[in-house]
Amino acid sequence: MKKIILTALTITILSSCMQANKKSSPKPTADKTAISYPITKKGNVVDNYFGKAVADPYRWLEDDMSKETAAWVTAQNKVTHNYLNQIPYRQKIKDRLTKIWNYEKVTAPFKEGNYTYFYKNNGLQNQYVMYRKDVNGNEEVFLDPNTFSKDGTVSLGQVSFSKDGSKAAYAISEGGSDWRKVKIIDVQSKKQIEDTLIDIKFSGLSWYKNEGFYYSSYDKPKGSELSAKTDQHKLYYHKLGTKQSTDKVVFGGTAAQKHRYVGGAVTEDDHYLLITGAVSTNGNRLFLKDLTKANSPLVTILSHTDSNTFVIDNIGSKLYLVTDLNAPNKKVVTVDASNPTPENWTDFIPETDNVLSASTGSGYFFTNYMVDAVTQVKQYDYDGNFVREIALPGVGTASGFDGKKDDETLYYSFSNYVTPGTTYAYSAQSGHSKVYNKPKIDFDSDAYTSKQVFYNSKDGTKIPMIISHKKGIKLDGNNPTILYGYGGFNISLKPRFSITRAVWMELGGIYAVANLRGGGEYGTKWHDAGTQQKKQNVFDDFIAAGEYLIDNNYTSKQKLGIMGGSNGGLLVGAVMTQRPDLMQVALPAVGVLDMLRYHTFTAGAGWAYDYGTSEQSKEMFEYLLDYSPVHNVKQGVDYPATLVTTGDHDDRVVPAHSFKFAAQLQAKGSKKNPLLIRIETDAGHGAGTPVSKTIDQYADIFAFTLWNMGVKNL
Repeated sequence: MKKIILTALTITILSSCMQANKKSSPKPTADKTAISYPITKKGNVVDNYFGKAVADPYRWLEDDMSKETAAWVTAQNKVTHNYLNQIPYRQKIKDRLTKIWNYEKVTAPFKEGNYTYFYKNNGLQNQYVMYRKDVNGNEEVFLDPNTFSKDGTVSLGQVSFSKDGSKAAYAISEGGSDWRKVKIIDVQSKKQIEDTLIDIKFSGLSWYKNEGFYYSSYDKPKGSELSAKTDQHKLYYHKLGTKQSTDKVVFGGTAAQKHRYVGGAVTEDDHYLLITGAVSTNGNRLFLKDLTKANSPLVTILSHTDSNTFVIDNIGSKLYLVTDLNAPNKKVVTVDASNPTPENWTDFIPETDNVLSASTGSGYFFTNYMVDAVTQVKQYDYDGNFVREIALPGVGTASGFDGKKDDETLYYSFSNYVTPGTTYAYSAQSGHSKVYNKPKIDFDSDAYTSKQVFYNSKDGTKIPMIISHKKGIKLDGNNPTILYGYGGFNISLKPRFSITRAVWMELGGIYAVANLRGGGEYGTKWHDAGTQQKKQNVFDDFIAAGEYLIDNNYTSKQKLGIMGGSNGGLLVGAVMTQRPDLMQVALPAVGVLDMLRYHTFTAGAGWAYDYGTSEQSKEMFEYLLDYSPVHNVKQGVDYPATLVTTGDHDDRVVPAHSFKFAAQLQAKGSKKNPLLIRIETDAGHGAGTPVSKTIDQYADIFAFTLWNMGVKNL
């Protein structure tokens, strides 16, 4: 094996050197026909699934620790950046992104102990800075993640305070990894008070009084921490003043408590520890422990994973839960902690025709409903009485309305695709809102419009889509258009403002977002209609969205691009391989693209509720093989101009998915259009990505898209 690796590495390097040393070679250009792709060697790995042999020639690219993979990444990035740098207006787009990005952004404040905290970015800082004010209004920096590393690739995650606000635990991520380190500091001095906790992943930080906190993690995997499988999650308790090595496992680590995802949260009154356990990204078991009694037993609230159920508050022993058990659009129920199983639940806020999410603050409940993906908020008291519907600033997305019971003021943000996010202060007593912070951004919202339309998918299902663009554009089929989608994991695409989308529309582009099945816009049934052997519904919905945009003269095949990330990257990969004739540009980002092996990496097995697995059954294997992007690239097909994007530290959807897909495209595609991959270094799945890297990435994406749509000048 070592000889094969060294030989292939030598071939790759020699090939790159030969290309670079040809004196007669012309200067690289963005000409579609002038790309010389790196040589990607093929292995002879073959897997057998239910008697069917499936070749996996690029299995070697799964080894993120090998020098050979590193050399391939370097060679691919060189070709890609040579191409992108020749697009004449790429720098112009970057300059505009930089200029519009450069405005002050401030989050809603929150109180902990004697201070009021908030996050702020002065404009182009790579990471948001955490500030605080004392009771006299004196402001100072509390935590500045821009000082954690020179290049801004170490980001600040969750910050959690002890009950009296005197101590804080905060998580950091290095290079975009999902693995975290946690530091504990004295709030007054801001000095670290004990050793850093390490190897923490997919975790909250929930304090019990001022004594310690609960967190979750996996055992450190053998081999690569970026790609090795992590299967059994555990909940730990860290008592201040002790070593992490002595932290006790509170839940997990036994056959009876084996879960891929475990979480623990302490109620605001320190009465209960609530534990969730899940084997997939959908559905959870639920447990309770009374912290007021020594050695109290673990009480089961839900013993199965047939619902998504969480406790959101309590008054003494009375628990308030949000659940979709027998309520696909969710409802709020109450039950006494002494006998908390479902047969004892009482409806508190019943299910409606719209999907519910709920929060609490200022002694009230707030129900946030999605009405065709648009927000509607209602307020209730703790007796379940309706108080009022909250008047929002417009049609769009509102989020917030949460806080402690004694908070006099709550905060919420509001935005849509053409309106930058504004933060409002809300009085729960009077029902009045006032602007707390409105950003001063160089973007004229009044010059743009968003319109919601409904179109029919292949099977006749009605799908909503919001189309945003400059006012007054001509519907002549000649508008550069990006169609964005996700369609999975019960995640809803709500109208929110984005700087990058604003720049795309300024450039004359249309931005369309389709609310596909598999998402959560219409509850459990909508989600389930896009899972496992119904996953093709999602792709059909997206294809129908593209056809709608073309049929209604928003754009044409030559001016249509499709875009999506993570599960949305799968969406783009599947649609571009099924219907390469539909679009001119494809932009799959950090995508799940090898559907036969996704579950063998990190926590990927937890996605089986949505996807199923190739080992599940012969029927499921055949279904996955039929749409898996890596396995459906055909020889000689004119695939759209493709820019695959990923991060070399993505340990959620490992970059091997993107590597193997790009290799297949370059080996089999007709080469009529560029088939490139852009691999960001020291970056992960997206969270915590420095502003500078984000600006560079979108300058490349938009330049690539417009250039391949035939736009030669801006």
